[in-house]
Amino acid sequence: MSAAKKYKPMDTTELHENTENIAACLKKAESAAALLMGRSAFAAQNMNSSSTNGERLPNFSKLGSNHGEIRSASTTSNLLNRTGAIHNSKPGDVKKIVIKNFKDKPTLPDNYSEDTYVKLEEAVIAIQLSKPIKYSLEELYQAVVNMCSHKMDAQLYTKLKELTEQHVKRNIKLKELTGGSMDKLVLLEKINNWWLSFCQQMIMIRSIFLYMDRTYVLQNSFIHSIWDMGLDLFRIHFAQNSVVQKRTVDGLLTLIEKERQGASVDRGLLKSLVRMLCDLQIYSSSFEEKFLDATNQLYKAESQRMMQDLEVPGYLQHVSMRLAEEHERLLHYLDSSTKHPLIYNVEKELLAEHLTAILQKGLDSLLEDNRWVELTMLYGLLSRVKNGTSELCGNFNGYIKKKGRTIVIDPEKDKSMVQDLLEFKDKMDYIVRNCFARNEKFTNSLREAFEFFINQRANKPAELIAKYVDMKLRSGNKGTTDEELEKTLDKIMVLFRFIHGKDVFEAFYKKDLAKRLLVGKSASVDSEKSMLSKLKQECGGGFTSKLEGMFKDMELSRDINTAFRGHALSNNRDVHNLDLCVSILTMGYWPTYAPTEVTMPPQLINPQQIFNKFYLEKHSGRKLQWQPTLGNCMLRAQFEAGPKELLVSLFQALVLLLFNDKPVLSYEEILAATMIEGGELRRTLQSLACGRARVITKTPKGREIEDGDQFDFNNEFTNKLFRIKINQIQMKETNEEQKATEERVFQDRQYQIDAAIVRIMKMRKTLSHNLLITELFNQLTFPVKPADLKKRIESLIDRDYMERDKDNQNQYNYVA
Repeated sequence: MSAAKKYKPMDTTELHENTENIAACLKKAESAAALLMGRSAFAAQNMNSSSTNGERLPNFSKLGSNHGEIRSASTTSNLLNRTGAIHNSKPGDVKKIVIKNFKDKPTLPDNYSEDTYVKLEEAVIAIQLSKPIKYSLEELYQAVVNMCSHKMDAQLYTKLKELTEQHVKRNIKLKELTGGSMDKLVLLEKINNWWLSFCQQMIMIRSIFLYMDRTYVLQNSFIHSIWDMGLDLFRIHFAQNSVVQKRTVDGLLTLIEKERQGASVDRGLLKSLVRMLCDLQIYSSSFEEKFLDATNQLYKAESQRMMQDLEVPGYLQHVSMRLAEEHERLLHYLDSSTKHPLIYNVEKELLAEHLTAILQKGLDSLLEDNRWVELTMLYGLLSRVKNGTSELCGNFNGYIKKKGRTIVIDPEKDKSMVQDLLEFKDKMDYIVRNCFARNEKFTNSLREAFEFFINQRANKPAELIAKYVDMKLRSGNKGTTDEELEKTLDKIMVLFRFIHGKDVFEAFYKKDLAKRLLVGKSASVDSEKSMLSKLKQECGGGFTSKLEGMFKDMELSRDINTAFRGHALSNNRDVHNLDLCVSILTMGYWPTYAPTEVTMPPQLINPQQIFNKFYLEKHSGRKLQWQPTLGNCMLRAQFEAGPKELLVSLFQALVLLLFNDKPVLSYEEILAATMIEGGELRRTLQSLACGRARVITKTPKGREIEDGDQFDFNNEFTNKLFRIKINQIQMKETNEEQKATEERVFQDRQYQIDAAIVRIMKMRKTLSHNLLITELFNQLTFPVKPADLKKRIESLIDRDYMERDKDNQNQYNYVA
């Protein structure tokens, strides 16, 4: 069936318009192929490159005008064929569009290649000499296309390479570049101008020969592109001319040296020339090595001079400035590949080579003077060099040990030791946290240093820490909130972790806690229990079991006293005017107090006997042993100025009650009437007659109590307070008490050593001396000397717990 019968025939006018549109589009494609756009030219060539024999037949618009007409006619014919094919196609059929080449192959005019070579050579030379070109770029581009399409691309590439090489040789041999009289800066500017011109020339030449660059060069992998060919020729002749190359590199180094000395230089010139060396691929071999050598020499001499002239803070500032300057050079004109070796060399010469000198000369002063900014800078700089932080950490550790030892060892600083240690620890923590970036290595070093120096003086730091806690937990600690007290206790616990003799701390803390509880001087029960929980968390329940027992005794005592008051009010009239409060103490929980016998007045003996009877009736089988040492009383006294209430110790009360019967008493009379131990009586009289509240007077006057001194009741005593505390003497520790506590600790340690030896020998049965000593060091929680362990071993041998081996005297056997 024909197309006319099935479809509406195409209007001839419409067909003519379509044909003209297609012809116009093809003409536009031909015009685009003649421009400098490489893609269009390449595409035009591809559209006409297919032929029956496989040869490429490019379009030569300059050779004649008939080709365009033939193409238009052919295209129209193709369109008609395509239209007919569409009309004749059946539904579902797939048809392919076939584009056929010209039947006749275009040919070049005679002498076309020679004329084109001359034309292209004149254009290239004109570009190289910065002269105007006689021909249009479109004409030159089309000429290159024609030459390449007719197998003359190899000769054209060779000719272009020769022209480029001649141009490079001609310029590099100029006297102004090779002569030695020209200023280095002028020379650099000329080379830079030459390089920039050369680059522009190669870009212009490449645009003309772009077709060749994208056909012939791409098809031959061993041939450089036009741009790379130009760079390669420039590099070869620039590198061969050692004079020009050396003068260029020396000029660059001179400019950089001037900039390092503070002069202002043209960074744009430096950047351009450095980029030239990079593009020529001779940056590393010709420039970088010499640049790094010059950098090393400069900073080596400068660092030696600066270390002598400047203090450490000033030197650190200088190093930071130099590093910042080098980073700027890398940012502005140096190649990025130079970054690592350059910064490494600067850090090596300015820091690594003087690491020990910097730390020895300035670290201690920076730490002493609280130079936080400089310490931060020091850490930041030393962390950049190998082993920098390790050396800093080692010197930091040494400073802490040296400084801490001066705080701990000097007995004259005992009063302020703990406070000084807390302040020193806070300062070191701040430095590690803020200056040393919380580096875990420094944190561990700080702990190790504190643990080392705080145990250089055996037992004393533990004792003083316990007494410091006692001072903080006593009542009358004005100006301290509960939150501040809690923070202080946390800091004290940090020091507590460092001490090895924790049993010493326990003994003194237990003694002081007992005084606070019995005398009623504890600031807060919550604070006491908070400290107890911290100790329990740190050392376990065994460490605090006795301390917890003391608090239980105080709670039980309150219940017993409440019951006793009810009993006394209902059954006995002798205690109505006396408020008796008794603390019942379990001997195993509390410190050991030596039995003390004193003469009590009748008004105190009767209530004591009544309480004895009351308690033993409720708890049969128990025995009460009265300890007057820590007793305290409230006395009402009448002076000329009016009545006062005196809060005194039991010993002070016994002395003052004597003056109700006699206004003047001698020392000997008081001693006979009270039976108080001589040293304790002197302390008691001194607190009453020589303290702030002098309720009795001493004759003769003086601070010391001597035999034969006379004491009078001071009826003229005045004080603005109605209730006056005079019993602070009870809270003061006597030398006897301190020695007794130390002796108790020593005895407890001996018992622990004996128990550990027997426990080990019972398990091992037979053990050598060295192994036994090693086991003991692992098990004991307090510091001990090998000589002390040997004494305890000998003691156990004498008591038949163990024996020496008959064949080997250095070996022990357990005796069952």
